[in-house]
Amino acid sequence: MHLKSFKVVHSQMWNIHYEDDIRYSLQMCQWLLQSIGVWPLVYEGANRLEHAISVVVMIACFTLLFFIIVPSGHYIFYVEKDLDVKVKLFGPIGYCISSVIKYCYISLKGSVFKRCIEHVKRDWQAVQDADHRTIMLKYVVISRRFITVCAVFLYSGGISYHTVMQFLSKEKSKSNETFKPLTYPGCDWFLDERSNPTYEIVFLSQCLGTMIMHTITTAAYSMAAIFVTHICGQIQIQITKLQKLVETKKRDDDSSDLLAAIVHDHVEILRFSEKVEGALRVICLTEIIESTCVMCLLEYYCLMEWENSDAIAISTYLLLLLSFTFNVFIICYIGEVLSEQCSQIGIVAYEIDWYDLSTSEAHDLILLILISQYPPKLTAGKIITLSLRTFGSVLKTSLVYLNLLRTVTQW
Repeated sequence: MHLKSFKVVHSQMWNIHYEDDIRYSLQMCQWLLQSIGVWPLVYEGANRLEHAISVVVMIACFTLLFFIIVPSGHYIFYVEKDLDVKVKLFGPIGYCISSVIKYCYISLKGSVFKRCIEHVKRDWQAVQDADHRTIMLKYVVISRRFITVCAVFLYSGGISYHTVMQFLSKEKSKSNETFKPLTYPGCDWFLDERSNPTYEIVFLSQCLGTMIMHTITTAAYSMAAIFVTHICGQIQIQITKLQKLVETKKRDDDSSDLLAAIVHDHVEILRFSEKVEGALRVICLTEIIESTCVMCLLEYYCLMEWENSDAIAISTYLLLLLSFTFNVFIICYIGEVLSEQCSQIGIVAYEIDWYDLSTSEAHDLILLILISQYPPKLTAGKIITLSLRTFGSVLKTSLVYLNLLRTVTQW
């Protein structure tokens, strides 16, 4: 196979619309990462001003997050004695801590994500066929839908929890005294929370901190969705080329160059998949642990509020439970799609009319079939393979932890 001649052709820039395509494919991820100051760390070409603004934004974000974690942690372990209240605070504080972990990881591993984004940009520049560009754009639309649905669930549930439930829940309405609810207590040991404008400042700071948490989580999902759907698009392009391989041979064209291109691009896809898995494995592990624990706690909160007959609180917790369930489903589904799509190329290589090819070319297809038997997998810390089976295991584990939590709190 003439790999040397292929490399010369592949290095040329073919897609004249590549700038618009790159902008469209990365747009939503860029919005999310820019809002938390990480975009200049993961994208090539940021100037000094953008890096300076990034530093300021990141300092502000970390300040708001630790403004929630430190007072609330002090309140849980040193002030509050009621076990039920402590359990109610473990969920939101645990989510905040996991958001800080993901934020730190994305910031420190910016160069790893930058290499993945650069690979995506090169693929867009090298598109040679209008049909191939259409395939890639189709998968970009899929990734944007994933990101949109994830954001809608997270932000709607978070806003309801921090505003609607705090002011309209049955527990609050029963109180005869004037109250000023805060989602995260504990600031009263160094601030007068009930005075004006201190209360408004603290309440606004906690709401902004919550928006940052949801933005971090959505940004992590957006990168996973963009990278994996991009891989799926590249696999579909290789499948299209394979299906045209026999037609090229029948037209007496040189099919060896096309087969060399298919093998070369398939190897590049596998290398990119390995980069993506290495970049996302810590985030995926954090998401699986966080989602399992938070879903368990939300199920427990729903049972508690059911006993109190608090419809507002039940609705809010159910919305949050639905959002976390859907988000862990997305990340497991993405892992399932990655493995399934990468294994498809071997099936297609076998189903084409390979017997119409020359003996040497037919033998070369065996390489694709063998490699496709071991498709790349998205893992959580190289411990858990993300798939729909993993999603079922997360649901079962959350119910097991729920039974354990109910047993402990009833002692």
